[in-house]
Amino acid sequence: MSEYRLAEKPAMEVLAALGYQPLAPEAALEMRVEENRVILKPVLIAALQALNGIGAGDAEAVYNDLATLSDNEEWQRKLRGGYSRRLSGENRDRPIALIDFKTPGNNSFHVVRQFRVAAQRPRIPDIVLFVNGIPLVVIEAKSPLKTTAKAEEAFEQIKQYERDIPRLFASNAFNIVTDGMTTLYGATEAPSQFYAPWPDAWPRTLADFPDDLAKDLWCLCEPSRFLDLLAHFIVFEIDPETGRKIKKVCRYQQFRAVNKAVERVAAGKYRKGLIWHTQGSGKSLTMVFLALKLKTHLTLDAPTLANPNILVLTDRIDLDNQISGTFVACGLPNPKQCGSVADLRDAVGRGGNGQILLSTIFKFAGSRDPIPASDNWIVLVDECHRTQEKDLGAYLQATLPDAHFYGFTGTPIKSTDKDTYARFSIAGEGYLDKYGIDDAVRDGATVPILYEGRKADWAINEAEIDILFDRWFVDLPDDKREELKRKGLTLATLAKHPERIRLIALDIWEHFKQVCQPDGFKAQIVAVDREAVILYRAALSAAITADLERDGLDAAAQTHADSMIACVYSKSQEDNKPSENADVQALREGLEAFYLDAEAEREAKRQFKFFGQQPNFLIVCDKLLTGFDAPIEHVMYLDKPLKEHGLLQAIARTNRTCSLKLPDGGEITKPNGRIVDYIGVTGHLDEALQSYRSEDVEHAMRDIAILRNDLKEAHARYRVQKRAMGLEGMDEKAAAYAVGKFASTDAEDGGREDEWFDLQRFARVFIRVYADLSPDPAILDYTAEVKWAAAFLRLATQVIAKDESLDHRSYSGKIRDMLEQHVHVTGLSTTIRLRDITDPNFADDFATEEKSEAELQEAFVRKSAELRRVTRELVDKNPAQYGRFSERVLEIIRRFEAGQVAAADGLADFEDLVGGIHAEQGAHAELGMDENAFAILRIMEAIVPDANRPSLIGAAVSIGKVYADAAVTQPAFAHMESYLRSLRQQVRRILTENGVGETKAIREQVEDFAINAFGTGR
Repeated sequence: MSEYRLAEKPAMEVLAALGYQPLAPEAALEMRVEENRVILKPVLIAALQALNGIGAGDAEAVYNDLATLSDNEEWQRKLRGGYSRRLSGENRDRPIALIDFKTPGNNSFHVVRQFRVAAQRPRIPDIVLFVNGIPLVVIEAKSPLKTTAKAEEAFEQIKQYERDIPRLFASNAFNIVTDGMTTLYGATEAPSQFYAPWPDAWPRTLADFPDDLAKDLWCLCEPSRFLDLLAHFIVFEIDPETGRKIKKVCRYQQFRAVNKAVERVAAGKYRKGLIWHTQGSGKSLTMVFLALKLKTHLTLDAPTLANPNILVLTDRIDLDNQISGTFVACGLPNPKQCGSVADLRDAVGRGGNGQILLSTIFKFAGSRDPIPASDNWIVLVDECHRTQEKDLGAYLQATLPDAHFYGFTGTPIKSTDKDTYARFSIAGEGYLDKYGIDDAVRDGATVPILYEGRKADWAINEAEIDILFDRWFVDLPDDKREELKRKGLTLATLAKHPERIRLIALDIWEHFKQVCQPDGFKAQIVAVDREAVILYRAALSAAITADLERDGLDAAAQTHADSMIACVYSKSQEDNKPSENADVQALREGLEAFYLDAEAEREAKRQFKFFGQQPNFLIVCDKLLTGFDAPIEHVMYLDKPLKEHGLLQAIARTNRTCSLKLPDGGEITKPNGRIVDYIGVTGHLDEALQSYRSEDVEHAMRDIAILRNDLKEAHARYRVQKRAMGLEGMDEKAAAYAVGKFASTDAEDGGREDEWFDLQRFARVFIRVYADLSPDPAILDYTAEVKWAAAFLRLATQVIAKDESLDHRSYSGKIRDMLEQHVHVTGLSTTIRLRDITDPNFADDFATEEKSEAELQEAFVRKSAELRRVTRELVDKNPAQYGRFSERVLEIIRRFEAGQVAAADGLADFEDLVGGIHAEQGAHAELGMDENAFAILRIMEAIVPDANRPSLIGAAVSIGKVYADAAVTQPAFAHMESYLRSLRQQVRRILTENGVGETKAIREQVEDFAINAFGTGR
């Protein structure tokens, strides 16, 4: 009830106030035809007739089309006006509107709570929002008391719904999870890490709302805003690396910036604006959303938006390719990349309207003649501050004198850069929209960047080059020293000192082994020039090889080390010229040997982005410092004196969020990006960034030393809570059972569950900060407490929830290894580790003789967690077959917690239940059926329990063969609607031939099972 009272009911009240008409579940069911249908049929029929002036028969035909549509992208296209149909009495297709985007009041908005959808696994989402009878948003509400568990529970529920009742999500725009205080939203099928808050209520303020829930639901669901989101801010992007299609919904800063720009274009008074959205926060996607709304503008009309031309410009070919790829991947209508000056000038000068062109600004060099009707051009310029170089901005302005100009930048504009402000910003405004470094980190759009200086004795101060040269090259023969001096001493000369390179390479490898390697993250090394790239490659390979040889990989060590490293640099004509100088010749041979042509470079970058693939290191000097997006990059080893824009661009390679799926089912989230500085840049950070406003770059990089204070504070909060709960001095097991007693809501004091959740939260933060700071020596004072906390959390979750703890799966590799060793040494491993039902020792806990009451309770807790996991996995395969076992496990646990059965009796009940599971798993063999056919039999028996069993068996075997054959001929049949229809017809025929009733219900539940058992899943 607390979830309803504290989250679901308030959400329903807010939605009703926003204009959503509440429908009782029973009333909604009457409108759905059947419980497995999700569209409110009479509402949709009425809307189709009102919006399109069509008759009931044609509206019914449209409903039938939509009722079988299962592709989410196709639904989005049709919702946005991409649906047409031939109506009765007409000889050609005509557009059919499903929604009136320009006049929200012409649509019907409904909200239904406890929306039950029938399927093989029936599910009941908390709240569903409908527009014109079409379900577009699913909201899951959780109790705010469960502060640490709420998000995980809600996300898991959403995932279950998407898997088990996919019909509800065919038309879905996005999902929302809320506990009444915190609200997060995410695209259909988005992993939990891509759910985000919407903190900014622009153009309103927080003061306009009574609480956060009212603000959040207004931001996401207020009818006119929701229709804007649906019309312009959802795209399907094809990942160029995997070919996988990913649905993306805008973030609040993208919505805000795009609407500010569109409103300015529509008003026509000002024709420019400057937008700073920090690197890694989706700037390219913001440009896509802006172009999409400028082109389609479904929610508004304005003369300036009638049919504009859009020109997207970058300052580099690789960025042009990147943004062009994003526009194409997101399905923007007909973008054209202009590869040559002639192509661009021809397209711009052609005089047509409605074009989307993408090119580089350099193609405007020397252009002075204005094109006709330039007022119908909207120019979006990426990294706009660089357009002021070489008069490129002036040439662009001369060619398009009356165009709208919107400048985008991923780094702040220098305070001294008056030209960029003049070109793109109206007087006194500065940025039209700003989403800075701190904003992105706060929202989780990027991770914070931490820096540390290492090998300070080899850092280089340019003011002391002569002194450092004499000190570092003192052992060099006089003639060699004089030769170097004649060439001119530079910072690069010192940076490439052989001993310096060797020692830094060793340090890089040791640091990488501790920070990146345990979790599978990767790193970039930034060398001072191309020669340094080759020197670093040799030194790093030698360091890795020596380490591997010490571990016994003599024969393969060199090959393995080489495969871990890729060098990316530009080629020079000098590289293949012979030299009499042996050192120069060796470097040139290296530059020839390790150069990657365009295809090899593309493959190295692609492989670098994947977990478990090589290379692990990219060594660069100029390339890949901008525009290269590899979320798996955790560390940048910096040995090049970068500053200002170049420094900000380079370090941002590490700021992308990243979660890695591990082989054991765990998931590691990148906590931060790290800059390891060997050249000395961070020792003079204020100087390196002096051209920027301090508030814009104050937290561009933070000294890793701040984590030491964070660790101290996190430890203090955790210890205060631990002490307040009376756990000080207890071992992990005693503390877990102590918490288990007073966390129960049935306890005499009314329960102290909230204290347990607070302790969980504080302990998790403490462990995370400890892992983030590692391998800093400051962590050593906290190691023992981290071991205790991690083991306690794992055990206490089993005791309290009678379920498996998954905390350890999210720990870094270092923490997991440390914890495994700790639980082994302390003997906790036998208590904490859960066995599978196939384990030969699984039944050991059922031997209750000669066990103390404490030992019996421990065995019951362990079996509860094990059997919850076992039955959960079995139910996922087939709820009709195994659902009763899952329910029985929960009933035994409930009776134990209520004091109705003792631990020994509960264990006896569990033993009987396990016997039943084993019998069920072997029952197919007794009938001569395979497992899948038997599972289908169980589905049919649940629906038609009184049917003739031999008939059911025959039907199950035949149906199983139909899907088994489909899996061979069409492995992806789950995603092929026409093929699924043919399979349904075959199943219907088999059921009819065998005299089985309830054909439709069986067909649908069997299909849900078969898609997961025989196919690739939905």
